[in-house]
Amino acid sequence: MTERHINTSQWLLLGVLSIVWGSSFFFFKVLVAALPPFTLVLGRVGMAAIALHLVMIARGTPFRLTRDQIGPFLLLGLINNVVPFVLIAFGETRIASGLAAILNGTTPLFTVLVAHFFTHEKLTPGKVVALFLGMAGVIVLTGPGALHGLGGNLTGELSCLMAAVIYGFGTNYSRRFSTLSPLTVVTAQSTAGIVWLVPMVLLFDHPWTLFPLDAKIWAAWVGIALPSTAFAYLMFFRLIRTIGPTNVVLVTLLVPVSALLLGALFLGEAVTLHAVAGMALIGLSLAAIDGRLWRRLRPAQA
Repeated sequence: MTERHINTSQWLLLGVLSIVWGSSFFFFKVLVAALPPFTLVLGRVGMAAIALHLVMIARGTPFRLTRDQIGPFLLLGLINNVVPFVLIAFGETRIASGLAAILNGTTPLFTVLVAHFFTHEKLTPGKVVALFLGMAGVIVLTGPGALHGLGGNLTGELSCLMAAVIYGFGTNYSRRFSTLSPLTVVTAQSTAGIVWLVPMVLLFDHPWTLFPLDAKIWAAWVGIALPSTAFAYLMFFRLIRTIGPTNVVLVTLLVPVSALLLGALFLGEAVTLHAVAGMALIGLSLAAIDGRLWRRLRPAQA
């Protein structure tokens, strides 16, 4: 199968998505100190759904699903939002947010494996090399300190790793909704998440015992709901339609790069030699996975 080329505007969108999605790991770390995972995730998808429905109303776009669409959207909400969000929230009660982000960086590997076995998009040796280059780049960029504690809490680590596996299935399943507008898909997905989470919250979390919350918790909750969920998934489904699911999840490799550059730009944090080496590996990986590196090498080999 021919590799899809990613143009400059699509790379820019992936960069923006890496920033807003990467912030979710910070928000998770703030929120898990005050909220149990089911309640946290219900607030995340619930506030996102409300905002998206209001956008649809403001645009005069009616939200309607056919009977045949309800089941697929319930499944999409479960595997693209509910299960991975809860697993990451649970994992971050036990491990650092940086380590959680690194484990989430394995998402592209699981996405291409699922695509290979369940879709027409087959795994190539070049893609395997590119993915392992990218994951190596993430580890080198973040440095040994980010892996401190790896193996110290296997339950938390496995939770974040399992979230990456579920994302692999959810991202590939998302391709079946590419004929619908991203706004409709994200609104339906978030609404489906509410359907799954309300009974779980009532049964396990007893939310009436959790309030009141301070302003910092509410700010983090709104942050993870609006930019990191509603806005991020609008970009995600827009990119699914143009560059495909296995290319969209490259964003998980860009998240640490975004964090490093933002820290250097706004916080005056130093950019170390291993960070530069890590960014170079990630750049090589990204050039390889959309096919341009192999296209340039083939004429030279010929």
